[in-house]
Amino acid sequence: MSEEAPNLLLSERIRIALADEITTGQLAPGSALDEQQIGDRFGASRTPVREAIRQLSAVGLVEMRPRRGAVVSGVSTQRIIDMFEMSAEIEAMCVRLATYRMNPVERSRLAQLHEDSEAMVAAGDIDAYDRMNWDFHQTIYEGTHNAFIAEQALALRDRMAAFRRTQLRGGGRPAKSRAEHGELLAAIMRGDGEEAARCMRSHMFHASLALERFTAGRS
Repeated sequence: MSEEAPNLLLSERIRIALADEITTGQLAPGSALDEQQIGDRFGASRTPVREAIRQLSAVGLVEMRPRRGAVVSGVSTQRIIDMFEMSAEIEAMCVRLATYRMNPVERSRLAQLHEDSEAMVAAGDIDAYDRMNWDFHQTIYEGTHNAFIAEQALALRDRMAAFRRTQLRGGGRPAKSRAEHGELLAAIMRGDGEEAARCMRSHMFHASLALERFTAGRS
């Protein structure tokens, strides 16, 4: 995990580390999560550890079992593909609306995020790129100016956050992701909502494919 993480809450640092280990297969399905061991590892009390595990349980990466405590859940490849497929449609809807509704300030923010990401890719800083990626997509959600749609998109993204982060570990994926963002941004700036939606579907398809390849390479 990056040294930039100290700015995060301790429970969030623990959650991200465990989520990475689950989605990359370092923690296999059925593995027990011992609160004391995790606390010792991070120099944390049980309170932030329990909060991290609660958050992982909320997004389906951890299962709470009677008398066994927290156990890593098994998430099938098909389930993950289904989630990416649904996310692609929701994000395509968001970007189509945002293309027509974003104000100049929001467009400028999106362009700035994309520009800033160049240095992150060059440095190979996956943590920084992942945070930028979150902000990039959230700016699009907010650009719909539809609070309910943005809320639903954020809820699904939160559920998929660990998988969307893991796909960035595939060889050369951050650079490819940035190139896809560039095509997406160009369509938005042209005011072509249908093309932006097509670019978003393609972007999500490639993210799903990158995750499949990365996890297959570790099996």
